[in-house]
Amino acid sequence: MEPDALAPYEAALRTAAPLTLRTVTGRSLRFDVARWLAPVDAADATVLDRCAGPVLDVGCGPGRFVASLTARGAVALGVDIAETAVALTRGQGSPALLRSVFADLPGEGRWSTVLLVDGNIGIGGDPVRLLHRVAALLAPTGRVLVETAPDNTADERLSVRFTEQGDEVGPEFAWALVGAAALERYAADCGYAVAESWSSGGRTFVALSR
Repeated sequence: MEPDALAPYEAALRTAAPLTLRTVTGRSLRFDVARWLAPVDAADATVLDRCAGPVLDVGCGPGRFVASLTARGAVALGVDIAETAVALTRGQGSPALLRSVFADLPGEGRWSTVLLVDGNIGIGGDPVRLLHRVAALLAPTGRVLVETAPDNTADERLSVRFTEQGDEVGPEFAWALVGAAALERYAADCGYAVAESWSSGGRTFVALSR
């Protein structure tokens, strides 16, 4: 993603304003930034309860998962490409790196859990590439905890832009929407098995094992 594409995301993290992506066909995808900035909720807790440390949170945002895991005594690290996200995570006393998941990361091949929540299976617009990358980060017995799109059948690779006050801003970038059914197919192609799936608070999650 080009650096100047992140400005609306950074601003939303500072103000808790809603964040919207618009596709080239005019469809809007809205993200609940206020929920990301709040403490973990009951649905988040179902993910936390399935984490075994050390945990890598890919696209950690303002760091609610990393902060909660650290408070539980787990070793956890957040990574995000937005400076504001990393600053907010560190501001809670939690470790975070300003880095892409596709860059070199500490602990490669040794993470027991990798998180792809809040739609982050969409990072880069190519779930297969992302899942292959995550496989290189995981320990041999590690798991990936993925939050999927609400629509179980969703399977889209999109070109999107952020919006501000209804207007599209910044350059286009790639994103993906992946429902549970599509994730299972992609996971199988990447050498994962589905260990578990569950729903909570209107959200759907899948645990993948190597």
